[in-house]
Amino acid sequence: MTTLLDRFRTSNFVPALGLAMVALLIVWMIGNLVQGPREFFQVALIGLTNGLIFGLVALGYTLVYGILQLINFAHGDVFALSGLVASTMMISVLGLDTDTSVLAIVGGVLVVLLAMMALFALVNVTIELVAYRRLRNAPRLAALITAVGMSFIVQNIALALYDVDFHSVPNFIPRTEAFAVAGVSYSWNKLAVLFITVPVLALLTWFVRSTKQGKAMRAVAQDREASAMMGINVNRTISVTFAIAGALAAAAAIVYLLQFNMRFNTGFELGLIAFTAAVLGGIGNLAGAVLGAMVIGFIQAFNEGLTWYTPGSDWTRSIVFGILIAILVFRPEGLLGERTPEGQ
Repeated sequence: MTTLLDRFRTSNFVPALGLAMVALLIVWMIGNLVQGPREFFQVALIGLTNGLIFGLVALGYTLVYGILQLINFAHGDVFALSGLVASTMMISVLGLDTDTSVLAIVGGVLVVLLAMMALFALVNVTIELVAYRRLRNAPRLAALITAVGMSFIVQNIALALYDVDFHSVPNFIPRTEAFAVAGVSYSWNKLAVLFITVPVLALLTWFVRSTKQGKAMRAVAQDREASAMMGINVNRTISVTFAIAGALAAAAAIVYLLQFNMRFNTGFELGLIAFTAAVLGGIGNLAGAVLGAMVIGFIQAFNEGLTWYTPGSDWTRSIVFGILIAILVFRPEGLLGERTPEGQ
């Protein structure tokens, strides 16, 4: 039975409205580019950096959803807890500070990165084993409520361990200029984000597309029952997926920690932004999650950094979640997602 919303989606008005909004956005961006080209590209680099951080977190959401059709709301809180633990390891365990040699800082950050990725991969696997495994055949609402509950549990663990204060690490990576082109500069601390995130994203893409375990993950995402009949260990495959998601959350947390302060609930807002990015790009689609994260990173940076007819930072959340609502209404499969009979 055709609903009013289906008729609205298929009418000529919807494409026209979408084209009008895109045209308006292009005019606004060109206007800002003409008004201040140096400022425009400087802000775009900030959007690129933030988008890469969002992308690491968004990939964790989309990996789990692709296999279990579960929105793991605890993912953002795992991100926050891993960042707080990383700050303790850097400062209290390894004793890193601004007087430490460059080689020791690089080695220490890499050690913390690998240790946190391994530890929170294990934490995420434990969450799946304890909270989600027995609910695979339960109604989706049960798993959804459990995910919300796990989010509060992880957040309160972070609160109990680290209180309500913000935590940070010294400026290990200089915030001085790394390079400049035509007056547009890029600092070393932001360049470090690229050095960490790009290899992680490339490694994940290779793993999912080229390895035996990655092919098993894609098979389980398509049909769990058929995969089990073909000899794939479904439980192990799902555990590997949660481990990868936890490792991605830890990697993103360390990158974020090198740029900003963190507290026990930092993962809530950033997790919502990353989830929005995953939905925007097409949840369950790796390339879509990265694309959605980049789009949101640029939207946030342009809205908060440009000056020509810009709403300003107070409107950033409204704009981001307004885009999410529009995507869910007009293109629920996302930018790169595939429309399924269930979603039509």
